[in-house]
Amino acid sequence: MSNKVLAALKTGPATTELREFDFPDLAPDAALMRVEVAGVCGTDVSQYKLPLRGAPLIMGHENVGYLERVGSAFAQQKGMREGDLVFLEHYMPCGHCEWDHMGEYRHCAATEWFYDPKAIRYGYTSLDIAPGLWGGFSHYVYLPPNAILHKVPEGLSPERAGLATPMSNGIQWAILDAGVGYASTVLIQGPGQQGLCCLMAAKQAGAHRVIVTGTSKDARRLEVATALGADVVIDVEQESPLERILAATDGRGVDVAIDCAGGTKPTLLAIEALKRRGGTMVVQGEGNATFPDFPIGRLTRKGITLKSARGHSYRAVELSLQHLAVGRFPLELMTTHRFGLGEVDYAIKSVGGVGAPGAIHVSVMPWT
Repeated sequence: MSNKVLAALKTGPATTELREFDFPDLAPDAALMRVEVAGVCGTDVSQYKLPLRGAPLIMGHENVGYLERVGSAFAQQKGMREGDLVFLEHYMPCGHCEWDHMGEYRHCAATEWFYDPKAIRYGYTSLDIAPGLWGGFSHYVYLPPNAILHKVPEGLSPERAGLATPMSNGIQWAILDAGVGYASTVLIQGPGQQGLCCLMAAKQAGAHRVIVTGTSKDARRLEVATALGADVVIDVEQESPLERILAATDGRGVDVAIDCAGGTKPTLLAIEALKRRGGTMVVQGEGNATFPDFPIGRLTRKGITLKSARGHSYRAVELSLQHLAVGRFPLELMTTHRFGLGEVDYAIKSVGGVGAPGAIHVSVMPWT
C-alpha cells in the first residue's frame, strides 16, 4: 500500500482537481475505509456550484468500501474487522443526544454542517478539520469512532449497495414517514433518484397505485419509473397532472403525496391531489420557493399532515440494504454511469443533466 491518498478536491465553485494526501495516523478507536463506490446525487450537483465556505473539501457522501485499516478499539466497538464490505453513512453524530439514541441522528446538531461550520458530515467537511479525508471522491476515507457503518449483505455488489442512500430516503419518506402500505394510493413528483426509490419503496410496501410525474426532459426517467412499477406516469408539460391523477383514482385523489421535485407548483398540486381527508404530504425543502399566499386553509380543511423529507434513520438504511439485496427491481436501469476519480467533475455535471446523457444514479469508482 502506498503512503499517499489520491482524492478529487473541490477547490472552488464547479472546480475539481486531483491531489495527493498523506495517510493519517490511526488511533485505536479509528479506521480507514478503501472506497469502492461513491454515489453522485442531486445534492452534489447543487453543492458543487456553491462557493467554498472555508478550505477546499473532498465531496462524496454516498460511500461503500472495504475496511482496510481498523484500530482494535474501533473493531471492538463496531463489531467489524478488516476486509468487511460496509456502507458508510454521511452523518457524524455526537452519540449521546436523544436523537442519536433513537437512531434518528439526522437531527443531531453535531452533524448539522449547514448551520455549524465545525460540524462534520461526509462530503461536506473541509480540509481544515483534520485529517481532511471526509469525502468519498477519494481512494480512502477516515473513520473516527462516531462513524456510522452498516455491513453490506452477502451477494450485494458495492455498486448496488451504492444506492443505499437514495433507497434509504425512499423507505424513510414513503413508508416510515408517510405510512404507505397496502391499498395506498401515492403521488410521487420528480422521477430522479429519490423519486424512483420512493416508488420502489411504495410498491414493496404494497401500494395499490403509484403515480409518478415529471417534465418532458424526464422522458427516459419516466420510462424507468414504468419499468420499476409505476402504474401511471405523467408529463406535466404535456397534460394536466391533476386531471390525470383524479381520472386514475376515480376522482378520489391520493392518500400520500411525496414531493421530490421542489417548487411551488408541485406543492400546490399535492394539496389538490390529496382530495380525500387525512392524507399525508412529504416535501423536500431544498429548492422550494417561498409562498407569499400559502393555501393553509386548503391544507387544514382537508386535515392534511405535512412532513419534511429530511434524510433517513438507521432503520431505514438497514431496510434499504435488505431491499437492494433481494433484487426484486431492475436496479440496472438506475445505475446508469460509472466514472473514475479523474472524472468527478463530469460525473457531477452528468447528474445535473449537462454531461453524459441519460444519467440517473452515477457511481464514482476511485480505483478505476
